[in-house]
Amino acid sequence: MKTIRFFAIAVCAAALAVSCNNASSDVAVEAELPTKAEVDSASYLLGVNFGAFFKQNNFAESLDELNKAEILKGMEDFLAAEGTPYDPDFGAQFKIDPNKMGDILNAFLSKKQSYKAAKNLAEGKAFLAKNALKENVDTTASGLQYTIIAEGAGDKIAPQDTVWVNYKGTLLDGTVFDENDSTMLVANRVIRGWTEGLGLLGEGGKATLYIPADLAYGERGNRSIAPNSTLIFDVEVLKVGHFVPAEEK
Repeated sequence: MKTIRFFAIAVCAAALAVSCNNASSDVAVEAELPTKAEVDSASYLLGVNFGAFFKQNNFAESLDELNKAEILKGMEDFLAAEGTPYDPDFGAQFKIDPNKMGDILNAFLSKKQSYKAAKNLAEGKAFLAKNALKENVDTTASGLQYTIIAEGAGDKIAPQDTVWVNYKGTLLDGTVFDENDSTMLVANRVIRGWTEGLGLLGEGGKATLYIPADLAYGERGNRSIAPNSTLIFDVEVLKVGHFVPAEEK
């Protein structure tokens, strides 16, 4: 898990402090403060910056998932604090020591990840149990579910075969997370559900694969797929290059 450090966020807060430093003064100066429009623009872009930080680190996809009052309170406390983050006693000015940020935020993220994984697993099992009852859906011993639209011609795809496929991958909520045409791949160098599913088809074959999490990306997920996600793929096999062992060439 990515380590969250206090100083990285402190830099953002320091920038906020600079942008908001519009206190009046009796000293006559020739320079002018930013206009209201410029303050508004800077404020908005700082909000974008913080939003990017929240989203990129998986803290939240919406501010409704967080306590907005506490976010504002933390900013205000930082702006009012004396000294710099490098001072030994700087953290004592806050109700929670910012130097504990790594442990607290990583624990927060870990708990969110565990909950999401458990929720996705439960939803996936419920979906597959209901899906298995459909007349046009078959289930293999591993738990892979599939609907054959066309079996295709010739020998079925073997694990070491090279195939060219069109495919579309969706989540249970209908979100398309991947889609490609004429993609070349080796049948045993993809997720297990794909390898098994391709083995049901020949050249020209089409199928919908319903892949349980343990045959897909499991508890870890990947950049675009949450942990324990059940995946649905529409697959069309355009061409098959059957593997030929070296001694047979």
